[in-house]
Amino acid sequence: MDPVPDLFDAIRTGDVAKVRDVLSADAALVDARNAQGQSAVLMACYMGRKEIRDLLLEKGATLQLHEAAAAGNLSRVKKIVEEKPDLAKGYSPDGFPVMALAAAFGHEDVARYLHGQGADINATATNGTGYTALTGAVAGSHGSIVKWLAENGANVNYRYAKGHSPLLEAAANGRLDIVRTLAAHGADLHARTDAGKNALNFAEERGHKEVAEFLVGQGCAGAD
Repeated sequence: MDPVPDLFDAIRTGDVAKVRDVLSADAALVDARNAQGQSAVLMACYMGRKEIRDLLLEKGATLQLHEAAAAGNLSRVKKIVEEKPDLAKGYSPDGFPVMALAAAFGHEDVARYLHGQGADINATATNGTGYTALTGAVAGSHGSIVKWLAENGANVNYRYAKGHSPLLEAAANGRLDIVRTLAAHGADLHARTDAGKNALNFAEERGHKEVAEFLVGQGCAGAD
């Protein structure tokens, strides 16, 4: 019986004990990959399973650049980029810019380093998601990273996924700090999704009163 599916199922469900059991039976599975080529560490990052991510790292998981960026392992990122500088501008096998992975998972030090090594701050995922470093940071509610990205040329009016924008995402998430940051850097407060919803609609629908009040104060009105 192939233990790899069991390992990835345990990662998805957050079953730390099961992950330990699988690794105890076969330590080499720390570097296992699923049918899509995603490593156990990367899947733990994607699923938000920080305890499992840390366990895999503790057990010696080998990290490629995109995995090190997602896991926030700056020393490993630096080692790889110093050996192959062009990789700083690269993508994960599943199509995400390496820098976007760092931003999405809240690793500002890694994102800053990669940008300093030539990573395009507005690089877009090649997998159809439209993800950039900014959309990832907004989705992850990483306010400090959003501020840094906006200050360094990230496109705050980027549109993706059926007309969504970073501002619309921030309003839907109730992150007033991020909404303010994006607005201060020129985000269109009146932008609408393909379905016609704007930031105020999202804020009101989800009960984010402070965000709604801010948007109204900036002259926003709900979609018709």
